[in-house]
Amino acid sequence: MQVLRFSRKAEAAPTVWAAELLTKKPYNVVAVALANKMARIVWALMTTGNRFEATTAN
Repeated sequence: MQVLRFSRKAEAAPTVWAAELLTKKPYNVVAVALANKMARIVWALMTTGNRFEATTAN
Protein backbone atom coordinates (compact mmCIF):
# COMPACT_ATOMS: atom_id res chain seq x y z
CA MET A 1 0.00 0.00 0.00
CA GLN A 2 2.95 2.32 0.57
CA VAL A 3 4.02 1.89 -3.04
CA LEU A 4 0.58 3.03 -4.15
CA ARG A 5 0.63 5.98 -1.81
CA PHE A 6 3.78 7.35 -3.45
CA SER A 7 3.19 6.02 -6.96
CA ARG A 8 2.11 9.35 -8.40
CA LYS A 9 5.47 10.96 -7.50
CA ALA A 10 7.92 8.14 -8.27
CA GLU A 11 9.48 7.13 -11.56
CA ALA A 12 10.33 3.45 -10.92
CA ALA A 13 8.65 0.96 -13.25
CA PRO A 14 6.37 -0.74 -10.68
CA THR A 15 5.14 2.57 -9.36
CA VAL A 16 4.49 3.99 -12.82
CA TRP A 17 2.57 0.81 -13.68
CA ALA A 18 0.55 1.13 -10.48
CA ALA A 19 -0.14 4.83 -11.02
CA GLU A 20 -1.47 4.15 -14.51
CA LEU A 21 -3.64 1.33 -13.22
CA LEU A 22 -5.00 3.57 -10.44
CA THR A 23 -6.57 5.79 -13.08
CA LYS A 24 -8.69 2.83 -14.24
CA LYS A 25 -9.27 0.63 -11.18
CA PRO A 26 -10.13 1.09 -7.48
CA TYR A 27 -7.31 1.43 -4.94
CA ASN A 28 -7.74 -1.99 -3.32
CA VAL A 29 -7.86 -3.79 -6.69
CA VAL A 30 -4.57 -2.17 -7.67
CA ALA A 31 -3.05 -3.06 -4.28
CA VAL A 32 -3.88 -6.74 -4.81
CA ALA A 33 -2.64 -6.63 -8.42
CA LEU A 34 0.68 -5.12 -7.31
CA ALA A 35 1.05 -7.68 -4.51
CA ASN A 36 0.36 -10.46 -7.03
CA LYS A 37 2.92 -9.04 -9.45
CA MET A 38 5.57 -8.84 -6.73
CA ALA A 39 4.80 -12.38 -5.51
CA ARG A 40 5.18 -13.75 -9.04
CA ILE A 41 8.55 -12.03 -9.43
CA VAL A 42 9.78 -13.39 -6.08
CA TRP A 43 8.54 -16.89 -6.91
CA ALA A 44 10.28 -16.83 -10.29
CA LEU A 45 13.53 -15.69 -8.69
CA MET A 46 13.36 -18.38 -6.03
CA THR A 47 12.66 -21.20 -8.47
CA THR A 48 15.27 -20.21 -11.06
CA GLY A 49 17.98 -18.91 -8.75
CA ASN A 50 18.49 -15.88 -10.99
CA ARG A 51 19.09 -12.35 -9.78
CA PHE A 52 16.50 -9.63 -10.35
CA GLU A 53 17.21 -7.27 -13.23
CA ALA A 54 14.75 -4.44 -13.60
CA THR A 55 13.87 -3.65 -17.20
CA THR A 56 11.70 -0.94 -18.60
CA ALA A 57 8.57 -2.07 -20.37
CA ASN A 58 7.79 -0.43 -23.70
